[in-house]
Amino acid sequence: MQAAAICGPHAQAAAISPASGNPATYAGIHMPVMPDVTLTGKVLADGTTEGLPGVTVVVTPVSGGTKQGATTDENGVFTIQNLQTGTRYNLEFSYIGFEKQSLNDFLLTESNINSIEIKLKESASNLSEVVVVGYGTTVKKDITGSVKSLKSSDFNTGIINSPEQLLQGKVSGVNVTSATGEPGAKTSITVRGPGGVRTGSTPLFVVDGMALDNSGTGGDTNPLNFINPQDIESMDVLKDASATAIYGARGANGVILITTKKGKSGQASVTYSGSLGISTLARPLDVLSGPEFLTEAAKIGGTVINGGADTDWQKEISRSATTHNHNISVGGGTDKMTYYGSFGAQKQQGVLKGSQQDRYTGRINLSQKLLNDRVTLDVNLNATNTKNRKPNVQGMIGGAITANPTYAPYDADGNPFQYQDGTNPLIPLRLYKEILSTNRILASISPSVTIMKGLVYKLNFGLDHSTATQDKQTLPNTIPFEIGRLENFQFKNSNRLIENYLTYTAGNKVHSFNALVGHSYQHIFLQDKRFSINKFPISDIEPIYNPGLGQDLSLILNAPEGHATINELQSFFGRVNYGFRDKYLATATLRVDGSSKFGANNKYGYFPSFSLGWRISEEPFMKSSPFSELKLRAGWGSTGNQEIPSKITLARFTSVVSPTASYPLGTGPYPAGTTNTRLANPNIQWEVSKQTDIGLDFGLFKGALSGEIDYFTKTSEKILLEVIPADPIQPAGTFWTNVPDMKIKNQGLEVDLNYRESLDNGLRYGFGGNITFIKNDVTGSPYSVIPSGSAQGSGLTSATINGYINNQPIGTFFLKEFTGFDDKGINTFRDVDGGGIITDKDRVAAGTALPTRMYNFNGNVSFKGFDLTANFNGVAGNKVYDNTANSNFFKLRLQKGLNVTRESFADEAESVNNSAPVSTRYLKNGAYLRLNNLALGYNLNTAKLGINKWVQTVRVSVTGQNLALWTKYTGYDPEVNNDRSINGITSYGVDYLSYPKAKTILFGLNVGF
Repeated sequence: MQAAAICGPHAQAAAISPASGNPATYAGIHMPVMPDVTLTGKVLADGTTEGLPGVTVVVTPVSGGTKQGATTDENGVFTIQNLQTGTRYNLEFSYIGFEKQSLNDFLLTESNINSIEIKLKESASNLSEVVVVGYGTTVKKDITGSVKSLKSSDFNTGIINSPEQLLQGKVSGVNVTSATGEPGAKTSITVRGPGGVRTGSTPLFVVDGMALDNSGTGGDTNPLNFINPQDIESMDVLKDASATAIYGARGANGVILITTKKGKSGQASVTYSGSLGISTLARPLDVLSGPEFLTEAAKIGGTVINGGADTDWQKEISRSATTHNHNISVGGGTDKMTYYGSFGAQKQQGVLKGSQQDRYTGRINLSQKLLNDRVTLDVNLNATNTKNRKPNVQGMIGGAITANPTYAPYDADGNPFQYQDGTNPLIPLRLYKEILSTNRILASISPSVTIMKGLVYKLNFGLDHSTATQDKQTLPNTIPFEIGRLENFQFKNSNRLIENYLTYTAGNKVHSFNALVGHSYQHIFLQDKRFSINKFPISDIEPIYNPGLGQDLSLILNAPEGHATINELQSFFGRVNYGFRDKYLATATLRVDGSSKFGANNKYGYFPSFSLGWRISEEPFMKSSPFSELKLRAGWGSTGNQEIPSKITLARFTSVVSPTASYPLGTGPYPAGTTNTRLANPNIQWEVSKQTDIGLDFGLFKGALSGEIDYFTKTSEKILLEVIPADPIQPAGTFWTNVPDMKIKNQGLEVDLNYRESLDNGLRYGFGGNITFIKNDVTGSPYSVIPSGSAQGSGLTSATINGYINNQPIGTFFLKEFTGFDDKGINTFRDVDGGGIITDKDRVAAGTALPTRMYNFNGNVSFKGFDLTANFNGVAGNKVYDNTANSNFFKLRLQKGLNVTRESFADEAESVNNSAPVSTRYLKNGAYLRLNNLALGYNLNTAKLGINKWVQTVRVSVTGQNLALWTKYTGYDPEVNNDRSINGITSYGVDYLSYPKAKTILFGLNVGF
């Protein structure tokens, strides 16, 4: 780290040993205390002569007292008033993109009050940066696996609901897809491509050492919404198996480690951050206006009702939504104890009326050192209450894009007009709502004991407990007729983790050694219950508040349901790191996992890995090279996957009264008959993912240019699948097994580059980005296609859209190939098998929903307190199935008096009687480039404002989110993934009446006290 420079004739002042007593002693001279002195200094970027604006300067008396702060002006100069000569101070300098600098035990005198000059060093080449890995930390230069670390300053900005959104586009090989634009909606994330059929592809999330369960917490919401993004200090993404193998069975899909903010010793600091966001519908569908609707319908002989209005129904169901976000945090402590506490409140309206998410979070992080620092106790507690309200999204959108635009939305009394055909989309908004309330507590306590020099024992006990209640209500109504219905769901998740492990560290100038050995036990309990009631009277009392008003309690329609599951994991793990002369590195890992999900014959799985690193830049022959860092990495590892339904290894039976199962003894009632519904299979074992990674890390121009290049292959084997028995005479129709020859392979190339520069005039700028080339392939499947995505809509229900096909990527669209219209204007499709009749045998592989290229590029510039940052991200090589257009936009719909897009009747050759079956006609290019974030900020000079005694930092900002989108896709947004799964097999790239994304302007204020 660059040493602080003390200029002037008394440059040695900071080096003099502390003196005690008051008045102070300086250089052996008795000095009286002189109050009200102003300290002035200057901060430079290392290697330049110009000042660095916007640097935060914090001054704290060594003996304790009031902490003061300031921000450097456009010339890099700071001033701090009301200091006392003869007093010793600690000064701390921090700025985004630079290493933090400290000047400790500085004795202030009348002679050196204008002598401080600090040079901050760019952090781009900081090889000593601490990176979180499994069960510990390491420094960046010693990493041998593929790991990407993001600090809070690197995160995406805007309205952020969950951690995945913070790193969207920031990490090569990681694909983050927001399923919809609904507040709190689920987010899909994959690391280096999906690798399973029934085992999911979501990575393991570990928060402050607590491994989360990927089960939902209730409703169709993101289970990670409970984490306040403002509390996150860093996120570390473990991508290859040599890095993730320490988590064994949980690491097949990658691991994302989330570290929350901790307190720092010193005077307490209080920060406030607030924002106000205004969101609007980003890309409404281009349906016909009232006059256009009448004109085009008349051209094709349609009979429509002219209501005399010109209504934009999408505008009627949407709004300019506001989002309020307020966060207060306090941190501080002593050398022995540090603390951090925060409270956050967010109220986010959706751009569709009736949708909203309210979230309240509280966090306390404590760390206490005991017994001469031999014992450290860390405590983390996070509590969250989230309330989601949502309307009938698909009903509202489906009505808005197809309703007659000549109908008026409201009657003379201002109430939604009740048309006999029920097409007013404002009616579902009034009649239907869902309310989901979730409470979640994540707590952990982690004492560690230094047994002897280098040997540390640590216990990690964590609890993740959530409860949720969801109500779905439909009010009774006359036009359109509704009987009224209430459904109530209750969810309970409990996740307990106990880990014990020992870490031993030793080394000298030649050798470095670190060993880890431990045991982990995790117990997961999941429960859900449901009841429903029908037929409510029309009244002012909503069913949600008085279910007793329901009149239909028949079990046929309202049978209560419930499920409960217990999963257990027991693991033994170990890791060894070795370094020779700080340039030859090796890591070896082994984890043994046992899971209650697997049969008695294969309950435990063994997952080894090893990796090597060579810091070429440390070799003598590289000393005169332009590389400040050059490291070659190579690794191989095996991880497991157990994200499958519980108890599938056991036989399952059911007892029912039916013509095929009952025993007709006597005259009745007949006793129930018991039949097999699932066969036992004690031989089911872990799905295994093997991964090889070769990487190169480099830095050039003294670290100004840095980058990483990785080539990887990831192959999943022993695929877990529910299959049909080969023998047709079986007591059960299906059973679970490991498909022996089936493999799913992901291979790709990742490139990550970043450049930073500081000019002598104080201008700083940087730009960078990443790109991932990835190919996915399925081989050895026992089926011609394993369906994974189905269509929805009138006449389309259950039609297969995509699936798993041999020698094709996951998510391949398996469709009839649309070739145009015949002379009668009816659809024609390619006759693949030459049979003369179009059947399912004529379906073809027509592309994949998985992108083959993912990229991000960003830039930033700062000058005299101002800073501007832009982030772009995009994907290419993928397709999206427009199920919305398939079910709503074709000529026959217009002829029947329903609104459509111009694309629906663009081909005059099409007959008005033509149908719209599932085919490649509605398969569209899903590539896009998005301006994800554009942020402009300004750091106020608190000294010039005269408030630096009370306020250290003030920053104002304005952020644009989703400001621009370049794509050929004609739906709301190509970044979409409706859940159209079949038998639990994840679907990809299907768009059906998806909640549209918003365009947002966010005004922010950050204040540090």
